[in-house]
Amino acid sequence: MERSAFKRVNKFCFVIHPLSLDDVARYEPGAKGKGEAIMRKIMEWMPPWAVVHVTGVHTPDGREVEGWFVSAPLLPEQMISFPREEVYARILAAINIGAELGAQVAGLGAFTAVVGDGGVTVNERSPIPVTTGNSLTIAAGVESLLRGAREMEIDPAQTTAAVIGATGSIGGACVHLIAPHVKHVVLVARNETRLRKFHESIAGELACETSYTTDISLAARRAQLVLTATSSTQDVIEPEHLQTGAVVCELSLPHDVSRRVAQERPDVLVTEGGNMTVPGDPRFERVRERGADFDLNLPPRTALACMSETMVLALEGRFEPYTLGRGIDLEKVIAMQEMARRCGFTLAGMRAFDMAITPERIVEIRVAAQARRRAGAVA
Repeated sequence: MERSAFKRVNKFCFVIHPLSLDDVARYEPGAKGKGEAIMRKIMEWMPPWAVVHVTGVHTPDGREVEGWFVSAPLLPEQMISFPREEVYARILAAINIGAELGAQVAGLGAFTAVVGDGGVTVNERSPIPVTTGNSLTIAAGVESLLRGAREMEIDPAQTTAAVIGATGSIGGACVHLIAPHVKHVVLVARNETRLRKFHESIAGELACETSYTTDISLAARRAQLVLTATSSTQDVIEPEHLQTGAVVCELSLPHDVSRRVAQERPDVLVTEGGNMTVPGDPRFERVRERGADFDLNLPPRTALACMSETMVLALEGRFEPYTLGRGIDLEKVIAMQEMARRCGFTLAGMRAFDMAITPERIVEIRVAAQARRRAGAVA
């Protein structure tokens, strides 16, 4: 067979890590049943390894990619509390494994994209280009929030939106993209000085009324649309914070919305904003247990938007550090959204609290909101 007959398949890797102690067993089944102290100690010394082999991702025009999810096995609180150089070393060791497998671009998942300077230092030290995946996460999040508004029959143009985590790279970009669609946007973050300066720097650019506060509950009570993009390891949205019939789109992992919302607020639509449907017939196979699929805790053919951005860059042959650092280029967000569409990635179906949100469920939420309003609920 002539050399030209071979199809070139680009390759990627994506760095993952457990989001909680309960999550550890997904990565290493042998950890199931171990005590908390033992599991935390194991996580401290466990080296990175290739967890998942990704195949079957191909575009409508026939382009394919192959990839690996490589674990940098630290919990979110360890990513934050351990010495930064130690965390960088763990992340870079994971990327090196991917590069040795042939990856040409690397993505940073969850807290590996948050620690330090948002991937800048990791990219400088990496043998292959690195992206945080935040551009597609932002695009998918805003699209998800607006889809939720349509489902709940909310007119965004007459509505107040709140962005929790507004001074972060994802939250700040979401503010810019949400503003043209709403009447008022409330910026929310913990550091008042940083928040005030950020608000002052962008208020004149935004196509809507603006305000800011460090009080999450106050902001959420004002807003019918809420987007969360924090790096918190604790719940930040509780049932008592939310308006009747509100839409909450969360982009954070671990999740920002308390599970109490699912139990106590049947009138509220919560949706995970960063999920994409992957084109082709993707297979996420465990590397150590050949033939067994890795549980992404997502529906079939679904991946996080940050994962999907890394796949898109490989499919497009864009081996470059596309999204890095604390500042987000909005033009690159829009360009990434177009690249993803061209490659066949689409916004995944709505889900929250590990369950799909069906059309029937949306009707139930709308009915519950109407009943709560008739009952004279304050919020």
